[in-house]
Amino acid sequence: MSSAVSPSTNRRYGVWVVTQEWGVPRSTFYAAQLRKEHPRSLKKRGPRTVWPDDLLTDSIRRVLEGSPFTGEGHRKVWARLRSKGIRTSKDRVLRLMRENRLLAPSRGPRSRGPRNHDGTIRTSAPDRMWGTDATGTFTRKDGAVTVFIAVDPCTSEAIGIHAARSGNRFEALEPIRQGIRKHYGAFHEKIAQGLSLRHDHGSPYVSHDFQKELRFLGVESSPSFVRAPEGNGVSERFIRTLKEQLLWVSMDMLDPAHSGQVLRGTSLRE
Repeated sequence: MSSAVSPSTNRRYGVWVVTQEWGVPRSTFYAAQLRKEHPRSLKKRGPRTVWPDDLLTDSIRRVLEGSPFTGEGHRKVWARLRSKGIRTSKDRVLRLMRENRLLAPSRGPRSRGPRNHDGTIRTSAPDRMWGTDATGTFTRKDGAVTVFIAVDPCTSEAIGIHAARSGNRFEALEPIRQGIRKHYGAFHEKIAQGLSLRHDHGSPYVSHDFQKELRFLGVESSPSFVRAPEGNGVSERFIRTLKEQLLWVSMDMLDPAHSGQVLRGTSLRE
């Protein structure tokens, strides 16, 4: 276009006239020409990493082959690589697993409305609100188990933690009972008035027995918004740390013989 001849002046339009008409600076035009003449590769910028893509992909394959499960996610693979001394980012592990078709099949994204929780759940003082949540894992000796936790969003302190084979409503109450005994020194009616408990809409937390015990203790139930896990974000982050540092790395650590050391005195109940 810049080399085209104007019919009125019989002269070329030139780069300046054309870029003014397009509304872009001349540097953009010259940069585009340079990229066309000297195309750049799409390799990672910066210094070369210790683990090239091919070696890291081989390590990912070995982790997947050594796992007793089928369909491991990239975060679990990243955690197990880190436990073996292979330091890299989760985004890079995700990219390599996607490029080599190593990701497990997953559902497509769903259309959702605006975010329901745009504020903060942290409190100005401890023991004003606790958060609780649960996650599942697998142990070689006891099979599938559920780990229940309770956290104070103000201090990010673990209020209680409990692992059990059955993930029912009575087991879900155990971390709350641990926190009541530790922070209030007793366990009786209305002892925890002024405290609220943030939880999701899982069946153990919305059950009659769970809510009845909260009312007995004087704890106000504070359910998070549906499909908005950020409403209980401190508990979600605690569980993520628990998975990355323990559950995804070694499944034997939840064995009852080690539970007193790893889960801070919590036993795996029959």
